[in-house]
Amino acid sequence: MVIGNAKWVHALIATLAVVMVAFAPARSQTLLRDAEIETWLRDYSEPLFEAAGLNADAVQTYLVGDPSLNAFVTAGLRVFVHTGLITAADNPNQIEGVLAHETGHLAGGHQQRGAEARAVAGRSAMLSLVLGAAVIAAGGAPEAGIGIMGLGQNIGLTEYLAYNRGQEAAADQAAVGYLETVGSSGQGLVEFFNKLSNRQLITSRRIDPYLLTHPLAIKRMAALRDRVAEQDNFDVQDSEEEMFRLRMIQAKINGFMQDPQSTMRQYPLRDQSPPARYARAVAYYRASQLPQATREIERLIESDPDNPYFWELKGQMLFEHGRIAEAVEPHRQSVAFGPQYALLKINLGRALVALEDEAKMTEAVEVLRAALRQEPDNSFASSELARADSYQGDEGLAHLAQAQAFYAGRNLPEAHRFATRARDALTPGTPEHLQALDIIVASEDIARRARQRGGRR
Repeated sequence: MVIGNAKWVHALIATLAVVMVAFAPARSQTLLRDAEIETWLRDYSEPLFEAAGLNADAVQTYLVGDPSLNAFVTAGLRVFVHTGLITAADNPNQIEGVLAHETGHLAGGHQQRGAEARAVAGRSAMLSLVLGAAVIAAGGAPEAGIGIMGLGQNIGLTEYLAYNRGQEAAADQAAVGYLETVGSSGQGLVEFFNKLSNRQLITSRRIDPYLLTHPLAIKRMAALRDRVAEQDNFDVQDSEEEMFRLRMIQAKINGFMQDPQSTMRQYPLRDQSPPARYARAVAYYRASQLPQATREIERLIESDPDNPYFWELKGQMLFEHGRIAEAVEPHRQSVAFGPQYALLKINLGRALVALEDEAKMTEAVEVLRAALRQEPDNSFASSELARADSYQGDEGLAHLAQAQAFYAGRNLPEAHRFATRARDALTPGTPEHLQALDIIVASEDIARRARQRGGRR
């Protein structure tokens, strides 16, 4: 009997793990950085944030390298968009509709309230686990104990999903209002749900709709159709320029996310359009066919010489194939045509540092410091700056830059260690010395609060 009960205890632990997963927030696989795509997303999302009464500068939008058709928000005003959502879109308005929906979640505070709902549902599930375990431990039938566990979990999950469906419906309705405010149609939102419902019909025919974290798309689409049709901007269409921009971004994503052979099949040589050239340039470069990649990107530059992203890609291709000196000028051109983008400056700074040329290090330091003024928390830029400062013999500044890199990466022990070295090497009272002291104090404070939270558990 003891051995049998031990087995049921193991089953209980496994069941608990399942419940924990069911209520765990979604996590992204790979976060990507790309100046072109990030700018495109901001161009559509920031007007929606403002329409919702949010501070657009406070909302962070992230690109997730995942082929699934998805977007989500998390606490702290963060929006995550999967690459699969972008590549599956038929027009920009569909992406805009999804962004409006996610904005509805942010404006409604659904992440904070959702955490409360998960806690309530989790308590129901946990109580059932305790009661079920008690029945088994008292010598009752294992089936009875497991039944109690399952009943409580089902109640908890149903409570949470019912609450979540209400949030989704509220976000849908809010999205229509935001789209109308910014002068866009709600058709894209409806079209997206139609696309999603078609996929569900293929893959999820027998799934109980009450066990889905979102309402069935077809039901949400029906609820929205009438309201969207009443809006003044219902007939607003995406311009040719907007459609072209989406096609270019989709081609870029496909080039980077697909295997090169798939990209070449999707964008064959007979297709001489700019999106096809863009996709093939990336595919050739990833397949280590630099001459073909260079040919495609140079044709694009000839057609649009002021495009900073074309120059950026050319510089990236050359740099990663070991032709560092040749990569510097394309990266300079990308910064010249896109000085507002920190990522382009970081690419240039990286190439200059990699040359290990004293004459280039001063420029590298200037470029990287300019990038960090735009993105102070970019740990890679800080690490490259540390290399440049060290090469020039400025060890105090190198230690400070490395401390900033570790602090941005939340490696507090290393941040504290390098900030202490910087403090000891820098002149007291200077701005750099004060920055080192700030990192020391901040890292100690965060570590102390973490220990206090751990002690209360």
